[in-house]
Amino acid sequence: MTTLNFRLLKWQQSVWNDSHRFKVIAAGRRCGKSNYVQKRLVMKALQAPKGSVVVYIAPTLGQARQIMFDALNDNYKEIIKGAHINNLEFTLVNGNKIFLRGADNPDTLRGLKLYYAALDEAAFMKEDVWTKIVRPALSDLKGEADFISTPYGRNWFYDVYKLGLSGNDEEWAAWHFTTYDNETIDPKEIDAAKRTLSSLAFNQEFMSSFDNQGNEIFKEEWIQYGKEPQYGEYLLAIDLAGFEEVGKTNTSAIKAKLDESAIAVVKQTDTGEWWVKKIIHGRWDVKATAGKILRAIQDHKPIAVGIEKGALKNAVAPYLHDLMRQYNTYSHITDLTHGNRKKQDRIAWSLQGRFEHGKITLNEDEDWTEFVEQLTMFPTAGIHDDQVDALSYIDQIAIANYYQEADEDEFEPLNAIIGY
Repeated sequence: MTTLNFRLLKWQQSVWNDSHRFKVIAAGRRCGKSNYVQKRLVMKALQAPKGSVVVYIAPTLGQARQIMFDALNDNYKEIIKGAHINNLEFTLVNGNKIFLRGADNPDTLRGLKLYYAALDEAAFMKEDVWTKIVRPALSDLKGEADFISTPYGRNWFYDVYKLGLSGNDEEWAAWHFTTYDNETIDPKEIDAAKRTLSSLAFNQEFMSSFDNQGNEIFKEEWIQYGKEPQYGEYLLAIDLAGFEEVGKTNTSAIKAKLDESAIAVVKQTDTGEWWVKKIIHGRWDVKATAGKILRAIQDHKPIAVGIEKGALKNAVAPYLHDLMRQYNTYSHITDLTHGNRKKQDRIAWSLQGRFEHGKITLNEDEDWTEFVEQLTMFPTAGIHDDQVDALSYIDQIAIANYYQEADEDEFEPLNAIIGY
């Protein structure tokens, strides 16, 4: 007879013993979330009535395979009768099944008679996966569900978390844990991460905070000014605004409300710091915009130039290429993208940590009044963020250079093939 020995962390034990039907756990990275889910899946599959299944859902099918398949297959061989990597399904010795699925293909969850569902990193899934697919599938057996995730702003996961805390629904309960609640991790390791990560990253990933995206993403005391570093290479990132509106608008009041095009001119050192020489900005027609970009390329000879991908880039590109041929100045243009992220998240992740830890310096000879206002007020309705957005795009074209210190006669290249 097989005996399972579930060793639980203290926080896992408290949640495990709770009798609520729907449990919401907001927890930091390396807190033990997926380990808890493993044990819940196995226990529920052993308890489930014949003809029902338990399901593990990750944001994507690839994540479901990576996080859970090998973990279950390696740790519970004694109770697994069959494991199918192609179907991502397990059959236990009692005949019951565990399915692994991805929220990116929710139709694979339809038609299941669920006894238990675990939604891992639920904050990164669409709400419809729960409301339209999983919740109805639990109705036949009055099945249970665990929602466990690192927060991702105040989305639907935050709503069910608040419902669980409120006590207004007898079926719901919620807990909040940080990485410090995993007694197997040295607190000094977490403290070390805090010293190097941005506040946004640390609060979200380690402290499982829902309140990490307020209006104080950037603090004025983080901003530092200095002279141009001796060594480094220039980068240009361009955030374009509409051209036709500028040409048709005559009143200054209306023009003031329009977005500006912005060209961030940044010198990156060998150690990865950014020195921002200037951010050229204004409202120009398409030809003038192409001219501004060409002049910046001529003046700084950047190793990389990026322009936000889309209709505006397509509009300015023919004029820019004509000017390049005319003035015998050429540069490859890289497409800059949103990366399927909201602007607030994209800018915060690109810039907050760098400003907070002194990795960005502004040219002391420039007037940065307008930029500083945009940065410190971000994201506030009615305040432009064009210059901040352009600077954040540098992250996509920045080239990380790594080196190791050594005596000159002891130097050895880190990469023996290319010699650097």
